[in-house]
Amino acid sequence: MSLDLLRAGTVIPAHPLALTAGRTLDERRQRALTRYYLASGAGGVAVAVHTTQFEIREVGLLRPVLEISAEVVAKEADRPFVLVAGACGDTAQAVAEAELAASLGYHAVLLSPKVPGAGEAELLERARAVGEVLPVIGFYLQEAVGGRRLSPSFWRSLSEQESLVAIKMAPFDRYRTVDVVRAVAASGRADDIALYTGNDDNILTDLLTPIAGRRVVGGLLGQWAVWTRAAVLMFEEVRRAWAGDEEVLRSLLGRAADLTDANGAVFDVAGGFHGCIAGVHEVLRGQGLLAGTWCLDPRGAVPGAGRGDRPGARRLSLAGGRRLRRRQPGRLAALSRAPGFVRPGAAGRPPRAATGRSRRQTLQCAEARARTASSSTSTPRPGPVGTRAVPSTTSTVLPPT
Repeated sequence: MSLDLLRAGTVIPAHPLALTAGRTLDERRQRALTRYYLASGAGGVAVAVHTTQFEIREVGLLRPVLEISAEVVAKEADRPFVLVAGACGDTAQAVAEAELAASLGYHAVLLSPKVPGAGEAELLERARAVGEVLPVIGFYLQEAVGGRRLSPSFWRSLSEQESLVAIKMAPFDRYRTVDVVRAVAASGRADDIALYTGNDDNILTDLLTPIAGRRVVGGLLGQWAVWTRAAVLMFEEVRRAWAGDEEVLRSLLGRAADLTDANGAVFDVAGGFHGCIAGVHEVLRGQGLLAGTWCLDPRGAVPGAGRGDRPGARRLSLAGGRRLRRRQPGRLAALSRAPGFVRPGAAGRPPRAATGRSRRQTLQCAEARARTASSSTSTPRPGPVGTRAVPSTTSTVLPPT
C-alpha cells in the first residue's frame, strides 16, 4: 500500500533532526516532528537524509533516529504512509543501512550519490546491491551541498534496474532535471518509476509542467519540512490543475516565483546554502517544534540563530523579519504571499484584519491565509480523506516530558 502511494505521488517532507543545546538527540521533539508531519496530512517522511544531517552516522544516531519515526508511524498512522530511509557510503555501508531500515519497517531507500572516489559504474553496482534489500529511490543531489554531475547514461542504466521505484531530482538545474526525465523515458520502465521533485527552487514549475511527456508526481523536499500543512493543501491544488482546472493552474503558476523566493530565505541562498538546514530549524523553532537551530556540525548552523541569541540570525531572511524589513516593499509583499510563509513566532496567532496591515502583521498573517482549511484555535478542520485533523497548538504534537 505504501509503495502504491509512493508511485502515485505524494508529499514527502525531508525529516529534520531535533537536538538539544548540547547537540544530543532531543527524543521528545524528534517524535513531535514525525507527529507533525502525520497530522499535517503528508504522505510520508524521508529520514536520515541531507535535512536530517548525514553526520548522524558519525555520532551513533542513525538507528535511534530511524527507530523514532518508525515507532511513531507504526503507532499513530491510520492510513498508508511512506517511510523512506536515506543510505550513504560505499556499497557495504549502504547495504548495511538498507538492512537496518528494512528491519525497522521502512519501505524504500533514498540512495545518496556522495561516495568519494566512486565512478558511475560503481554507483550502479551499489544501487543494484541495495536494491536486493529494499526498493531504491535514486537521488540527483545538487553540487552546492555535496552532490555531483551524473550523466544521462547513468540515469538510463539506473532506471533499467527493476529495484528502482522512484527518483528524487534535486540538481537545482533545469537542464539536468530534463536529462533525468528523458533517461527514464528511454529506459523502457517509465511507467514503473515515479518522478519526484527535490528542486526546492522550482517546486511548482516541476509539478505543473510535464517534461518529455512525463509528469512529476510528487515532492520529496526539505522545503516541505516546514509549513507542511500548506504544502499538502498546495499539492491538492496541483492535483486539481492536473485534472483540468485552469483557474487553479493559473493561480499556482502565479505563486511559483513567490514560493521560490520564500525558499531562498529558508535555504540561505545568499550564503551559498551554508545555513539551509539551520533555516529549516529556524522556522520550526519559531513554531515551537524545535528548541533551537543547532546542527551536529557547528559550521552548518547560523551562528547565534538559537533561542536567546538573535543577532546572528540576521543571516536568515526569516529571523524576526529583520532582513525582510530592509528590503523593498514589493519583494516583501511577494514573500508574504508565498504558501505558508510566516514570521517565526507567529504560528497559532489569529489572523488580523485583511486590510491596513503593517509589514509585521502581513508576515504574521501569511501562514493563517495559507492554512485556511487546516486548523483553527477552536475547532480544527479535518484534512484530506484519511488524515487526522491538524493540531491547532504545538502542545497537541509534543508528547509530555
